[in-house]
Parts: sequence; structure tokens; C-alpha cells
Amino acid sequence: MVKTGKYANDKIIGVRHVQCILCFFCLSLAYAWRVNLSVALVAMSGPSNATEANATLDSSEEAAEFDLFSFTESEKSYMLSSFFWGYIVTQVPGGYIAQRYGAKMLLMVGLVACAILTLLTPLSLKLGGWQALCVVRVLEGLTQGAVHPATHSLLAKWAPANERGMLATICYSGAQFGTIMMLATSGFIADSFAGWPGIFYFGGLCGFVWVLLWWIFAASTPEEHKRITREELKFIEETRSVGKMQDARKMAPTPWGSIFTSMPFLSLLVVHCTHMWGFWTLLTQIPSYMKNIYSIDIKSSSLLSSLPYTVMMILSFFFVWLSKVLQNNKSISTSFNRKFFNTVGHWIPMLSLIGLGYVPQENSVLAVVLLTLTVGISAATYLGFQVNHIDLSPNYAGTLMGITNAAANVMSGLAPLAVGQIVKHPENVSEWRTVFFVAAFFYFIGNLLFVVFGRTEIQKWDTPDMVDEESIEAGLPLAGDKSRQPIPIANGKP
Repeated sequence: MVKTGKYANDKIIGVRHVQCILCFFCLSLAYAWRVNLSVALVAMSGPSNATEANATLDSSEEAAEFDLFSFTESEKSYMLSSFFWGYIVTQVPGGYIAQRYGAKMLLMVGLVACAILTLLTPLSLKLGGWQALCVVRVLEGLTQGAVHPATHSLLAKWAPANERGMLATICYSGAQFGTIMMLATSGFIADSFAGWPGIFYFGGLCGFVWVLLWWIFAASTPEEHKRITREELKFIEETRSVGKMQDARKMAPTPWGSIFTSMPFLSLLVVHCTHMWGFWTLLTQIPSYMKNIYSIDIKSSSLLSSLPYTVMMILSFFFVWLSKVLQNNKSISTSFNRKFFNTVGHWIPMLSLIGLGYVPQENSVLAVVLLTLTVGISAATYLGFQVNHIDLSPNYAGTLMGITNAAANVMSGLAPLAVGQIVKHPENVSEWRTVFFVAAFFYFIGNLLFVVFGRTEIQKWDTPDMVDEESIEAGLPLAGDKSRQPIPIANGKP
């Protein structure tokens, strides 16, 4: 354990950073398990897809050692989408359980269950065909539905206010890392003695390693951690929020009415939904666009497939650095910081999406560069709306994330369906431009509402009986009270 001095700012790594690093690998595993089927389908495909199968398995002799399957495109779509059928269901319950009973046990149980299901995937396919695999994927979705809400609940307890964006970025950039690692290693694993089943076996075993580390080093709150220093605990308690954190076992009932009539929350809900529409339009439809318009098969190259995720992860840490630079300027508020980075993460991709539709067919390199930057720059939203749940309500951050993430994932499922209705002739670039204009409109309107109605003050309904009294006594701002200005925070000291 790295000891920390006064206010825990004289050392680079504190216990709070260890929690976020563990969450980074939690998200890495979750997303690796989420995308493993899409890459494994190429290796497990039989004679009906021999070209793709041979691209992954170097020889027919190696392929013969493992069961191969012939799937129709419809069956593949069911297998790939079934994960999200379960994923949406447990979002809100997961947030509630995390805020009530703590994130540590919830994440541990969820990932243990998902690791076991990942290990059972090849067997389910062998014994029950694609239908059994769909059942397993639905169950995996159920186990992962609580990951984002629980991570937000954990951050609300562990993250000092002035480090919230940085620590959230550390956690959630694990999603890109897991995707990159799966795309980069799946071909090698499929070519090894383990064959395509090894993609699931290796990933499942990694899950148990993480669970062991999580059990030893993690805690739901700083107060429960046995190895945290008094100095770091004091620093977190004094700087993580304006209001008082409620005891999880004595929390007031979730103020559903106040939540769903709160304009700051509703704007957050809308921007999360519009973000997922645009982002998943990029991730799911751009490969088809690039192949039909520019004759570039992104999916056939692990380098090209992982490039947007790699750039996104790199830029996420660049934006963290930029955020710290802005924070050092005491005249820049948290509200400006959130809205600035959210605007970067939405309106620049909005413009580049429109531009992508007008890149000449002979200039495929420019199209790839523009695509990569469009996906990469969206990492700025980690410092924008994606951490705003904690700003609004540290006590109910997990539930808020569960609500917005559930709705947003419905949008991510609707986006490809809408594209299918618009694009009837994949070689027709004008139809693709319509798709990009629709996504750009969602990016524009979502961020506009967030800029106008979004807030960073803790809402009164977070702790209705405690926030008003304590904030007034401390001279700190309340939601809707413009007469009180926030006390600047510099170097962790108010």
C-alpha cells in the first residue's frame, strides 16, 4: 500500500486510485466478454463461411480438431443481440442494490457468474446449438447489467469532487482496453491448440484472477477499507461532495418523483440516449459503409478494427490532462468543465460524421482517419455527461446511471434498425449521408439540452433533510440557488 500524506495529495497512488484501477480491469473484462462472440463467430463458422473461417484458422487440419458450425445471418444476429436483452433488465435494480448494499459484493457476484457463463459458452453451443448459446448470452447480460451503475455508486463514495472526472475516466477507459485486447488476441488464441473455444476459456479464467484481487483490495466505501490511511480517508470525506453521504442501510426511499421531474436529470437522460444512438451508429454501421463505399473491410483487419478504440483510450487520458489544466484556473467552474468536454465529445463527432459522408471514394485513407478521430474524440464525454450522475446525486448515482444506461441501450438497439430502414442500397452514398445526418442531429440536440439545462450542483432531493441545512451552514451552493457561489478548490483544499 502506498502511504499518503496530508490530504493524500503528496503521492501519486492512493487507495482510491487502486479501486479505480480494479474497476478499469472490471470494465475490461466485461467488454471483452461482450465482444468475444462477434470475433469467435468467424473462427467457429463452418463450410458456409469457409473464407472467414480460413482467415482465422490457418489450415483445415486445425479446423477439423474443433466443432464448426453453419449459421445463417439471422441466427448470428440473434446470438449477437441476445446479450442486450438481459443487459437492459438489470440496470435499474443493479443501481438500487449497489447504493443500498454496496458495490463490492454486487460486482464480485456479477463477474463470477459471468466468468462461469463464459466458460460454459462452447459447451452450450455444442449441446444446444445457437438457441442454447442465446440463453447463455441473455444470462451474461443479466450479470453485467449492474456493472455501470455499481461503478458509478463506487465512484460516488470514493472520488473527491475535483478528481471525479479523472477517476471516472480511469474506470471507464477499461471498456476500450478490453475491446482492444479481445480484437488483438482472439486470432492468436483461435490459431493455438485451444482453438476457438480458447477465446472463451481464456477470458473466463481471467475473470477469476480479477475476482481474487477485487476480494482482497476493494471496498464499497473508504470507511470500510482496512488499509486506507487516516489522511486519505479524511481527504475523501471532506471533498467528495457538498452534502452528507447517507448510511446505505438507513437511506431514505429513492425519490422517484423528484428524479423524473428534475430538468437537470432529464437533460442528462436525453444526452445519454442521443450519445448512444450516434456512438452505436458509428460502431455497428461504419464497417458496412467503409466496405461498400471505399472497399475497405475493417473487420478483416484486427489493426483497423481496434484502431478507433485505441485512439479513444489514448485521447481519454489526454482529456484528463486537459481537464486538470482547466481546473488549475480557479475562474473555470465545474459546470463549464462538464459542458465544455461534452460539447467536444458530441459536436466535433457531429461535424466529422457529416464530413465523412462527403469524402471522395478514391480517398479511403482520409475516410479511415476521419472515422478514427470521430470515435476517439467521443472519449471527452467521460468528463462530461458520463460523470454528471454523481454531480447531481452522490447518494443515488448508481440508480441514476441505471436509468439512463437502460434507456440509452434501448437507443443503441434501435439505431441499427433505423439504418436498415434508411439504407436499402448499401452502395448508394446518399442513403448513408441520411444516416449520418440523423446521427449528427441526435448529437446536436442532446448536447444542446445538456448545455442549457444540465447542472453540476447536488440536487435537493439527493438528501432532502440534510443538504439544505449543511450547505447553508457551510456557505456552499444548492441546486437552483444562484446567490451562493461555490468555494474554489485548489490542490484538493477548499
